[in-house]
Amino acid sequence: MLERLDDAFTFMDGLVDGQAGRWDLAGQIPVELLRTAGARGLLCAEVADSHGGLGLSSRDNGELTAHVGSRCSSLRSVMTSQGMAAWSIQRLANADQSATLLPQLVNGQLAAVGFSESVAGSDLSGMSTQIKLDGDSVVLDGSKVWVTGARYADLLVVFGQCDGGAAAVVVPTSAPGVSVEPVADPMGCRAAGHANIKFDSVQLPASSILGSPGLPLPLLVTTALAYGRISVAWGCVGILRACRNAAALHARSRTQFGKPLSEHQLVGRHLAELFIAEQVATRSCEHASSCWDAGSPDMVVATVLAKHVSAGHAATGAAAAVQVMASAAAQDGHVVARAYRDAKLMEIIEGTSEICQLILAQHAVATAE
Repeated sequence: MLERLDDAFTFMDGLVDGQAGRWDLAGQIPVELLRTAGARGLLCAEVADSHGGLGLSSRDNGELTAHVGSRCSSLRSVMTSQGMAAWSIQRLANADQSATLLPQLVNGQLAAVGFSESVAGSDLSGMSTQIKLDGDSVVLDGSKVWVTGARYADLLVVFGQCDGGAAAVVVPTSAPGVSVEPVADPMGCRAAGHANIKFDSVQLPASSILGSPGLPLPLLVTTALAYGRISVAWGCVGILRACRNAAALHARSRTQFGKPLSEHQLVGRHLAELFIAEQVATRSCEHASSCWDAGSPDMVVATVLAKHVSAGHAATGAAAAVQVMASAAAQDGHVVARAYRDAKLMEIIEGTSEICQLILAQHAVATAE
C-alpha cells in the first residue's frame, strides 16, 4: 500500500507542479485537471475497488489528503467535497444507486454536497429546502450557500426536508431550474469552487432520492459531515506541514544580527510550536482514522476531536509561520500567505470550533462515571 500511496503522491505533485499560487490568485483550478485526478480515483480514494475505486483505508486516504493539502488547500477542498458525496452515496444509497453513481465519481465526474443555507448552517432545524414527492418524480425547491466544489460539479448531493423528515437527492447541475453562482472573492481556499445554488422547481426522477425519504435530518447531514470533518482534519495536517517546512527553511537561510534566524531563541520558539502543532494534529488524525477503519464506537467523537484540534493548530501555526517569515510570506499566492487565509476557514467549515466544543463537552458529560 505504501508503494501505491507514493505513486498517488507523485501523480498529484505532477498535477499541481507549483501552480497552487497561480490558482489561488485566479480563483480557479482547471476543470480538466480535476477530471484527470478524478479519473484516477484520487478525489474520493476510499470508494471500494468493486465500484472501480482505489479502496484506500481512512488512514491511507488521510495521508493522501494531508499530502495534497500541503501543496494546495483548494485542491484538497475539492477532494473533501468529492469524498463527502461518495461517502453519502455509500451510506445512504441502495445497491442499484451505488452501482450507478460511485463508478461515475471515480471516472472523472465531479460532485459536491449541499446542506448549508443562509439561515441554517449549524442549526439544521432551520433548513428550508424542500424535496416534494410527486408520483414518479420529485420536485426540488430552495437554495444552498458556500457549496465547496459546486462551480466544477456535474452532480450535487442535496439535503432537504421531505415527507415529514428529510432526504438526500442527487441533482445534475445541468438540470433545468438549477442555478450555480460562484462566491466572489472568498477569503480562503479561493480556487475550491465555492458557489451558492438555487433550485427553482427542479423536477427529477423519484429514483434520484438516495435510499428512502423521510429520514431524520441530523442523521443524514451527520453522515456527510463525518467524512468532511476527518478530511478537513487531515488537510489541516497538510497546512501545518507546509508552514513548518517553509518557516524552517527560511529561518535556517536568513541571517539577522550575524546569525541565522533559527538561532534566535524567540524565533526558535515559533518553530518548536509549529513542530508540536504538526505532531499533535497528526496523532489526533491517526487516532480518528484508526477508529474509522476499525468501526469503533468512538469514531464520531474521535473525528470531531481531530477536526477541532487540527483546525485550531493550523490557524495558530500558519500565523506563527507568517511571523517567522515576515514580508517574505506576506504576498498573495505564497504558500504561507495562502495557508494563513485557508486555515482560518478550517475553524468554520464542517462544524465551527464552537460546535465541535459543544459536541466534545456533551461527550465528556455523557461518559462521566
